[in-house]
Amino acid sequence: MVNPLRLLLLITATATTLSLPATIVAADTFRIAQYNVENYLDAPTATRTVKPDAAKAKVRESILALAPDVLALEEIGTTNALLELQASLKTAGLDLPYWEHVTGFDTNIHVAVLSKFPFTARHPHTNDSFLLAGRRFQVSRGFADLDIQVNKNYSFTLLATHLKSRRPIPAADEAELRFEEAKVLREIIDTHLAAKPDLNLIVLGDFNDLHDSEPIRTILGGRGKNGLLDTRPAERNGDDPPHTDRRINTRKITWTHYYAKDDTYSRIDYILLSHAMAREWDPAQTYILTLPNWGTASDHRPLLATFTAIDK
Repeated sequence: MVNPLRLLLLITATATTLSLPATIVAADTFRIAQYNVENYLDAPTATRTVKPDAAKAKVRESILALAPDVLALEEIGTTNALLELQASLKTAGLDLPYWEHVTGFDTNIHVAVLSKFPFTARHPHTNDSFLLAGRRFQVSRGFADLDIQVNKNYSFTLLATHLKSRRPIPAADEAELRFEEAKVLREIIDTHLAAKPDLNLIVLGDFNDLHDSEPIRTILGGRGKNGLLDTRPAERNGDDPPHTDRRINTRKITWTHYYAKDDTYSRIDYILLSHAMAREWDPAQTYILTLPNWGTASDHRPLLATFTAIDK
């Protein structure tokens, strides 16, 4: 529980971040990271335990190795857990003063964003719903929806999400629930791009499905003007396949998640871009972090994409 003094501080901080500071530090390039931190809880819930200190330390090590300017997180606990992570990163030299914490139908884990850059608008989606087989369901974890000002001339919109997991539940088929959540997200994407077709838009998160699945195809949106580009980060492990041979090039190591139930490694975390945002993307500085003992931190590995802060 957040005590009254902490609540007052949180409200004050939230209000403050909605106003741009008088001076925004110019940035030639900036880095966006995506990381499911696997139950980063500071208090137990009915179904989840507190994250051990060693695991938290490895999460920090992973984030510091990437040094992102904006960091999207999934499976974060309460605002207290988010602020603890923010403070520990600052102590270690990475200051991400602006934050967003989105509470959805699932009250155990949440989507959050930490940022070096200020937010000029927040449109959190916390209560979206859909019909499935005649029953109404809510999107489990909601969507963070932020406008972020990198410098006085460059901004972008960030959509962060954590779709339904592959774990079965009694209420409905998990794959069908995830597909419906993906359709809700696609509607939000289309609304943004209808209002501003040249929008710098990043859609990222733990989508919990494979590239050729219905949910991912839905979010990508095909090859039309509203379609998104998949950055497909890969390990920087010394492999240097010929760019002219697509078969070899696509064999880069891109898995982001270990699923213990099936003993499988797969790519279920994504950073997707609108056409406008893709023009500023630097593929050479986009990758999956490879770190010894990565699994101490999470069952996911973090990804990073780099961009030039100039509209092209």
